[in-house]
Amino acid sequence: MKLITAIISESKLDMVREALIEAEITRITVSRASGFGRQVREEIYRGKKMIPNLNPKVRIDIAVNDEFVDITVDAIIKSARSQGDGEIGDGKIFIQSLEEVIRIRTGERGSAAI
Repeated sequence: MKLITAIISESKLDMVREALIEAEITRITVSRASGFGRQVREEIYRGKKMIPNLNPKVRIDIAVNDEFVDITVDAIIKSARSQGDGEIGDGKIFIQSLEEVIRIRTGERGSAAI
């Protein structure tokens, strides 16, 4: 079992969600996130150039069984990447091992709970 966390641009959320549904990945958690990396964006505020400290992003968390990891990652990459070779700020994907998953309603554990 793996936990896949994707940090993507807000504008790509609908495309990523549709790609995941098409890949039959339907159980996701979405939350707002802010971060700072190599992406630099200048804004004009009251006539002054400003570089915001944190850029708005979206965080998607998906718990999957091992056989769905590549399917999920491929769907996210294809739908979140900007045209061409992509751009700075397209996001990142993190994959972590899940020690245990428990469905609260039924008490199921492990792969059955996902």
